[in-house]
Amino acid sequence: MIWIMLELATLGFLYDEQLHGYDLRKRIAALTGHVRPIADGTLYPLLKRLEAAGLLTRELQPGQVAAPRHVLSLTAAGRQALLDRLREPDELFVTDENRWFTLLAFLRHLDDPAAQAAVLRRRLTFLTQPASFFWDGDRPLRAADFDDPFRQGLFTIATATTRTELTWLRETLADLDG
Repeated sequence: MIWIMLELATLGFLYDEQLHGYDLRKRIAALTGHVRPIADGTLYPLLKRLEAAGLLTRELQPGQVAAPRHVLSLTAAGRQALLDRLREPDELFVTDENRWFTLLAFLRHLDDPAAQAAVLRRRLTFLTQPASFFWDGDRPLRAADFDDPFRQGLFTIATATTRTELTWLRETLADLDG
């Protein structure tokens, strides 16, 4: 599962600029490291797969201080793959918060505001559906409905986060719709 998120992050960061593997790993860790640390044993097989698929290339360049380093670049196919994934993300990229944040980090690469808005609308639709854990049948629960402080905390944090995201989504959609 983590591979799909790492692929998107790799394509997204390389869309911006060429990077050494170490620099790419640092950027991915800054974005997704809270989910799972990114080890060389995870990243380098992924890079080899993306290279074999024709989505990126490696070029050996002299190191500034040490040995030569591989610089990674997206191919035209890699750039298109990123745009396709952003335009039509898998459902888990809309419903899973960690994947959503990864997608959101690179959604700016879609030049079409209508395409960006379509992705945001999918997230808005997801967030406005009743979530089973926070609903009792057709009635939304309140923090007071939970009998322990930990579930109350979970509920309080989740609802505050969702409220904030809904506000941002609606404001951003209004801007994109112009």
